[in-house]
Amino acid sequence: MGDLIRFKRPKPKRPRGRRWRVRSFLPLVALPALAAGLFFVEGGPGKPKPSETAIACDSPYVIDGDTFDCGDMRIRLAHIDAPEMPGHCRAGRKCTPGDPFAARDRLVALTRGPVSCASIDTDVYGRTVARCEGRQGDLSCAMVDGGFAVRRYGVLRCS
Repeated sequence: MGDLIRFKRPKPKRPRGRRWRVRSFLPLVALPALAAGLFFVEGGPGKPKPSETAIACDSPYVIDGDTFDCGDMRIRLAHIDAPEMPGHCRAGRKCTPGDPFAARDRLVALTRGPVSCASIDTDVYGRTVARCEGRQGDLSCAMVDGGFAVRRYGVLRCS
């Protein structure tokens, strides 16, 4: 075999006497509307954005302090990490310290009654990652405020 021959692409020729211009595809009439904030994204606080999926759950089955089942769907609370149940912490992983049974019991208490969730993503285990609310407000914030979980995996905004 021999040496590889490399070919160089010719550089694009620029028109002489003119400058290159970047053309905007946004009509000029839309710029004042954008500046004034007249284009709104659907949803808002408490309402799912178009990229999010709304999930309603009447009686969730709690797995641990940050995961529960809603029918056939497994949901993981967004932006928090709770202590793992015994035997669930993989070797070599630094798991969240604390009492996993107390964290699970707290989430059971918070999910009594209807729970509504807004799906954000899917994790590596196929679980739906979601922001969820119960009768007492945001579940992730309640778990962190009570000391049953820690903030992790993104930014958790609680009021």
